[in-house]
Amino acid sequence: MEKSNFVDQIRIFCRSGHGGAGIKHFMRTKFNALAGPDGGNGGRGGHIILRGNKNLWTLLHLRYYKNVLAEDGENGSGNNSTGRFGKDIIIDVPLGTIARDEETGEKEVEILEDNQEFIWIKGGRGGLGNANFATPTNQAPEHSQPGEDGIEGWKVLELKVLADVGLVGFPNAGKSTLLSVMTAAKPKIADYAFTTLTPQLGMVEYRDGKSFCIADLPGIIGGAAEGKGLGDRFLRHIERNPVLLFLIPADSADHKKEFDILVNELEQHNPESLHKQFIIAISKSDMLDDELKKDISKELPKNIPHLFISSITNQGITELKDLLWNILNEQAKD
Repeated sequence: MEKSNFVDQIRIFCRSGHGGAGIKHFMRTKFNALAGPDGGNGGRGGHIILRGNKNLWTLLHLRYYKNVLAEDGENGSGNNSTGRFGKDIIIDVPLGTIARDEETGEKEVEILEDNQEFIWIKGGRGGLGNANFATPTNQAPEHSQPGEDGIEGWKVLELKVLADVGLVGFPNAGKSTLLSVMTAAKPKIADYAFTTLTPQLGMVEYRDGKSFCIADLPGIIGGAAEGKGLGDRFLRHIERNPVLLFLIPADSADHKKEFDILVNELEQHNPESLHKQFIIAISKSDMLDDELKKDISKELPKNIPHLFISSITNQGITELKDLLWNILNEQAKD
């Protein structure tokens, strides 16, 4: 099994900073030992902030970052001086990251833009000093507020790869080879199942300097939605792709059945996947003659566009790029 630097889920313990306490203090001057209350407020506890970073593509850098503890705010002081705020902690995450509370499973934030910042866990508010409680009838208040506690708990960061096109297929369908031909990506390629254990991204250079992103996702096997094989780890990445390119090898025993199994796995995981734009590409088509292509075409769904391609001979690759670009461009106009 290949050693991967791709990490798409992290569990971390977080605690925002406690707010500093406001203080009880009275001003003392040379001529007036009790010149009035001047207790300052406590400083706010540090926030924990998530920030999108387009240069990251994995949560690997957080693998050993198990405890995220923000700094507490300082207590207030005399002369109406507010305590220093606790230092915020900023966690850079790749675009497509979702933060959840582990106990409730509730989605708390979704980071989709570069430099997007979100206060994930707010620091506790600082307490008020006694100067805030002075009134005409109580000019020497004897009380102040403690700071609020920070918020703590186990959190989960989950990455869903952002790509325009997702490559879907059984193990050894030729997805990695196609990605290497269409893009500058260099995924591991070998003639055995589950060569790709993690998503691989590549940019397809189109005409006139235009480009789009394509992701080679780990292969599906029957029962993936129930956790078989690589399980549903890869299925969540498909949720981000507006276009799904189903790759079915020419030497498949039953092309229609293979396509139906793939679609069924997607539906079991998330029925909304069926609303995406589907394209079928028959890979390894250099071994087919025209008559076999006609026979295969008859098996495939009539309402889904299909092409015959070969990553070895580049057959149909230009036509595939054109089709993908046109579909993506049409979706952008909607």
